[in-house]
Amino acid sequence: MRRRKKRQAWWWIIGIVVVLVVAIGVTFGANGGPLGNRTITLGTIGPDVQIWQHIAKSKQAKQEHLKIKVKSFTDPVALNKATANGQIDVNAFQSWSYLQAYNKENNKGQLAALGTTYLEPMGIYSDRYKKISRVPDGATVAIANNPANTARGLLLLRSAGLITLKKGFGATSGTNEIASNPRHLKFREIDDTTGPRVLKSTDLVLIGNTIALTGHLNVLRDSIYHEKVDQSTKNNINVIATAKKSRNNANYKKLVSLYHNQQIQQWIKKKYQGTKINVQKPLSYFNN
Repeated sequence: MRRRKKRQAWWWIIGIVVVLVVAIGVTFGANGGPLGNRTITLGTIGPDVQIWQHIAKSKQAKQEHLKIKVKSFTDPVALNKATANGQIDVNAFQSWSYLQAYNKENNKGQLAALGTTYLEPMGIYSDRYKKISRVPDGATVAIANNPANTARGLLLLRSAGLITLKKGFGATSGTNEIASNPRHLKFREIDDTTGPRVLKSTDLVLIGNTIALTGHLNVLRDSIYHEKVDQSTKNNINVIATAKKSRNNANYKKLVSLYHNQQIQQWIKKKYQGTKINVQKPLSYFNN
């Protein structure tokens, strides 16, 4: 009888230990620890879908024990909202300034950057003029209708010498912050994803490189003017982002170093003819 009770007691102890081990494993895994092998769902847009599909299949991802499922989106706002509510774990498509603008407009669904990826120059494109100096008075400029890319486009026009901007012009400022417009440019707001399609119907179009690539345009070759990569363009560096509550997830952070892997970068450079310029900076860089 005593032996039977001892055996029962041992079975109870073993059962409790098993339950505790499983519970610890699940908790640790959920927080991105070594036991966490849950698939990371990453959302992205345009050509970046191919980049992350390549990364997901890479030997480097396997070495990091990362399972990545890539989902393609066409609407950046929908992608950010899906990330904020947990339908998407991580996204990789937006610039630092776009992320800040989104957070400013969405107090409840806040996102946080995990790290930097690349900078790809925005370009001024035209089917009608080959040089900025040939742009006539009264030309129509198609510009993005979202705050971050509107501001970015206006800064590019200033850099090209076409307009000047008011003091204090910020990352989400609009056309009302133009100080002078000596060429009397007219602005036509568009969904920036349609940029390549409106080239034939307007004088100038401001197009980000991700969208330009979908229209088979190379910013270094086909634009009549484009951003220079320097300190003034740091707000245009793209980032990997997640819901604010998940910003310390260890496995999500691994995606940043995975992106910057030398072999993966060689593939990206060859695939996109150098238009996606690798930028590996700490997040503190944006505060300098």
